[in-house]
Amino acid sequence: MRFPFIVMMLLAATSAYSQSYTKYVNTFIGTAPLTDPKILGYELPRGWRSWAGLTFPGSSLPNAMVQLSPMTEYGSGAGYEYEDTVILGFTHTNKGHWNLCNIPILPLSNPGEKFGSRFSHKKENAAPGFYQVYLDDYNVQVNLTSTLRCGYHQYTYKNNTGRQILFDLARANNRVSNWNIEQVGNNVLQGFQQMGERIYFYAILNTNIEKLEKKDEGQRSGFAIVHVANGQAGNVELKIGLSFVSIENAKQNLQQEIGNKTFSQVRNEATQKWETLLSSIQVKGGTEKQKQMFYSCLYRSFLWPALRSDVNGEFTDAKRQVAKADFNYYTEPSLWDTYRNKDVLLGLISPQVTLDVIKSMKDVGDKRGFIPTFFHGDHGASSIAGAYLRGIDNFDVKGTYDILLKNANVSGGARPHITEYIEKGYISDPDIPNPNVETKAKAGVSKTLEYSYDDYSLAQMAKKLGDTANYRILMARSKNYKNMFDPSTRFMRGRLENGEWIKPFNPQYPYYEYMYREANAWQVSFFAPHDMKGLIELYGGAKGFESKLDSLFTVPWNPKHIARNVETMIGQYCHGNQPDHEAPFAYYFIDKPEKSQKMIDTILNSLYGIGEEGLALCGMDDAGEMSAWYVFGALGLYTYSATDPEYLVTVPLFDEVKWKTSTGKLLTITKPGKGRSLTGIKVNGKENKGYFVPHDLFKNGGKIEIATK
Repeated sequence: MRFPFIVMMLLAATSAYSQSYTKYVNTFIGTAPLTDPKILGYELPRGWRSWAGLTFPGSSLPNAMVQLSPMTEYGSGAGYEYEDTVILGFTHTNKGHWNLCNIPILPLSNPGEKFGSRFSHKKENAAPGFYQVYLDDYNVQVNLTSTLRCGYHQYTYKNNTGRQILFDLARANNRVSNWNIEQVGNNVLQGFQQMGERIYFYAILNTNIEKLEKKDEGQRSGFAIVHVANGQAGNVELKIGLSFVSIENAKQNLQQEIGNKTFSQVRNEATQKWETLLSSIQVKGGTEKQKQMFYSCLYRSFLWPALRSDVNGEFTDAKRQVAKADFNYYTEPSLWDTYRNKDVLLGLISPQVTLDVIKSMKDVGDKRGFIPTFFHGDHGASSIAGAYLRGIDNFDVKGTYDILLKNANVSGGARPHITEYIEKGYISDPDIPNPNVETKAKAGVSKTLEYSYDDYSLAQMAKKLGDTANYRILMARSKNYKNMFDPSTRFMRGRLENGEWIKPFNPQYPYYEYMYREANAWQVSFFAPHDMKGLIELYGGAKGFESKLDSLFTVPWNPKHIARNVETMIGQYCHGNQPDHEAPFAYYFIDKPEKSQKMIDTILNSLYGIGEEGLALCGMDDAGEMSAWYVFGALGLYTYSATDPEYLVTVPLFDEVKWKTSTGKLLTITKPGKGRSLTGIKVNGKENKGYFVPHDLFKNGGKIEIATK
């Protein structure tokens, strides 16, 4: 087994820094394939790779522009798949969503007709802000580190003659439409790569360039090779700055962030930045694997959204125009996934980043007319409202709120089918004979449920701003989820335009866009995080709800139902995708916390860090949402309704948690004893009423004591 060896290498790689928390991070978690049909719920079809994990092991700083990571397969989720044996290059951007992976660079030595080198995990290790591998075919040791906007490559060639560096600029995870590279000094290169947008680079070598060889420049068949001058022994180092604005900005980014710093200096700074972030939450107790998984997930939660503005404040806006601001401009969050938990976690630990993300989303709204959404739903409403209600309010609140109101009411923008939703109180789907998994339609059930929650979220902003009229309208609309509930089947069920229920109806069958978005009826029928009392009433009260919830986790998954991303089953519950991630906590609302805890513990302990090497995740990390679920679950606090400034208390994996809040206070969570069933909660020495604790604990500090049996 390779995993223990990798852990040993990882610990060795960080030992020189005498740190306490980065040593627990294993950046390879999520890179290995998930293949076990007992976990997946079905046998993988021939040629399929599960969409589990899709993470990258390379170097990045928190929410950075640059993610410098090895590439083993173009067109894959994050570019690196653990089972692969050849590295094709080292790319400078990543998300884990089949895109980006820009500016591939690879050191060469006597290359053949195809570029790429075999490698072994035995000669590979990584840590936050660092990646290292030996390229067997080229006899080159590669060390990588990075800053916010720059990458730093260090190559040790076995031979000091015939040294080359490939700029494989025709390749990325997006289709490349144009590229350029030119030599502008004895040791300087600059250029761009263009997909939908241009990414510019400026690179400096520590040795002279003999010549720059280019083939089919700008074409998809082309590439460029830098021939390093002979005669100079020692490491070849390449420092590269990126910009989405211009070559000049890429140069300025490089000068200001790296300049004359050594590789060790940049690596040490990266380690320290991660150490500062990770050490904000300190845990005692638990197993070594639980600590490793916790800090690895905490690390993974802070890689997206990504910085897009340069050191001079310039960025390319939503209209592809160069703009300048007094805040850092970021990509939009992966909102369909991350609004549930990760956006809250970002705000708790890095409130300045969250503030700048909101300002960035507002800028998009100003330019395009609508606050951006990601993929499905309008969860900018929840993400922004949740931050605002937690005290992150140093932005144009009224202007942002006005655009969110437009999102919620105007067709042709953020919410598809919003007119039907407002008029009918639900979104229908067409009557399609024999629909299959990939049938294209409206995903009306999922949209109705999610718009209802988005309406609730925006209503909370309206309330705080004193907009009583819109508060009442939006709160009334937040009950629209009930219009999808079919009492005869006790499921959220699709409706036709005339209001009739869609027939035939199989609640176990998964769809991508018909009635449900990447889910089946079981997986969406417990989603009303803003109105659990009302949801429970639909099921006839606590007993009926409990019975149905029990069935969610016990009705066997049909292995003939195969849909990418609908995987990792506990009964009908799917932890491998986001739509039902609240369901394990739902027993709390019928005063059965022990049932929730049993399910939460099962997920925490058996669906993360799995597989032969312990490097697989049970589902796609989705820009950190899967990781953030683990972080909150392991700490004993969950953002059940992420909009609301409160947290559901569960039983943490650790005996003690010390959370240094962004306000400089200390929140302590203690759980004496080995019990896993919650029996009581004390907040600052007083018995807590109910299972939720307020966000004020993160403002003022305090102590949560959790009693168990």
